[in-house]
Amino acid sequence: MEANPVVAVLHAEALPDPARMAPVAEHATVRYTRRDGLPDALDGAEVLFVYDFRTDALPHAWHAANRLDWIHAASAGVDPLMFPELRDSDVTVTNSRGIFDAPIAEYVLAQILSFAKDIPESLRLQRDHVWKHRDSERIAGRSVLVVGTGPIGRAIARLLTAVGMKVSGSGRRGRDDDPDFGTVTATEDLPAALAVADFVVLAAPLTDSTHGLFDAEMFAAMRPGARLVNVGRGELVRTDDLVDALRSGAVGGAALDVVDPEPLPPDHPLWDLPGVVITPHNSGDFFGWQDTLVDAFAENFRRWRAGSPLENVVDKRLGYVPSS
Repeated sequence: MEANPVVAVLHAEALPDPARMAPVAEHATVRYTRRDGLPDALDGAEVLFVYDFRTDALPHAWHAANRLDWIHAASAGVDPLMFPELRDSDVTVTNSRGIFDAPIAEYVLAQILSFAKDIPESLRLQRDHVWKHRDSERIAGRSVLVVGTGPIGRAIARLLTAVGMKVSGSGRRGRDDDPDFGTVTATEDLPAALAVADFVVLAAPLTDSTHGLFDAEMFAAMRPGARLVNVGRGELVRTDDLVDALRSGAVGGAALDVVDPEPLPPDHPLWDLPGVVITPHNSGDFFGWQDTLVDAFAENFRRWRAGSPLENVVDKRLGYVPSS
């Protein structure tokens, strides 16, 4: 390994904290760049830290990646990086798996409780100074189907199980002995699993096989009035079909941390549909999350310099880090 490798850091408005980057800068030449400067930054770089995890800049700058060995994404999802040239290359891709699992699980529990206790209506009544007694739902004993059995889905399953919900999963391979889900339904059998779920949580990675998975057919298969929580990717859902399902009442409500398109245009009908809660892709963003992402990169950089196995290596064929 060269004594002074070149590390390109692709960022948006904010740069990584220099103090957190110090372990990298001590042993590398670090080139910070926005998307327009990425081709120049990549020329001769052996490492790329994609700190701007929502970027689509890399495919357009790929021609300049003449020495690249490793890319680290400051996110769990790596779908913006899975373009054919990178998939077919020898470049290793790692992600930030594990950092957002617990915060996203807490978000899902919060949204399920908000649906069950009708918190939005309570806030509306308080705003109007109206004292109106209402009953609310229990969540203990209610059924939840988590679509996506990776680390985020598993953290969701464990937390919801702990509060008494009946949790099952949906993934590529069906099984009846999963330690976190118990029963996991194979994707081809998803409609039958949807028919008995009170809540459906989307936590799957965005891949060729999951893009647009939730369409009119899947919404029609859901138990009437069931609620949807999406913390995966907006493109898992065909948005127009979701709007139709919400308007018809086939879907009883939706908490959407991710949408397609994103950001959601101000005039989009989702904003005003009853029973819909929209948050700006921040379900995992706890205080200090940016620093934690940089720390994870710095640790993997230490491993890379030492020639040790990297953490969270993405299977570029699958588009995510396989579970052990």
